[in-house]
Amino acid sequence: MELSECQSLMGHMEWADALAWTAVLGVPSLHQDRQMRERLYHFHSTQWAYLQVWRGEAVRIPELSSFADLRALGRWARRYYSELPAYAERLQPAALQREVQFPWAAQVVERFGSAMPASLADTILQLALHTAHHRGQVVARLRELGSEPPLTDFIAWIWMGRPKPRWDSVEAP
Repeated sequence: MELSECQSLMGHMEWADALAWTAVLGVPSLHQDRQMRERLYHFHSTQWAYLQVWRGEAVRIPELSSFADLRALGRWARRYYSELPAYAERLQPAALQREVQFPWAAQVVERFGSAMPASLADTILQLALHTAHHRGQVVARLRELGSEPPLTDFIAWIWMGRPKPRWDSVEAP
């Protein structure tokens, strides 16, 4: 994968997450929905974990119970996107080939018997796909509760000219 493709995946991920948050926060009944909180927390925790690993930091993720409400969780999610662009902008093409070491690699080996090396590009793609999967669960939950979920497809983002994310519904971190 090329650097520009990785950066596009990250840009789309933020735009789509901002749309999902706007939709979720627009449905008052979801503010107390345990399933929604857990799903949002899960994929944003994964985003934070990957960013910390990429930057060579210890992985530190707050407990779900540390967020007073859904808006607090949203502010934490938004803060990720205030840090990710700075990381993405500094990436050099050669860095995409470097092997990423995950602190949970031993668990992968225990479960699957081995863990082959993954490059930074591989992990960026994994994070975008993982986020899209769980964002899909979030929008499915919106539909279950009678709300019209936003269109968050990558191709829709392209067709619309790669719009900037709108975090209006989530206060600044």
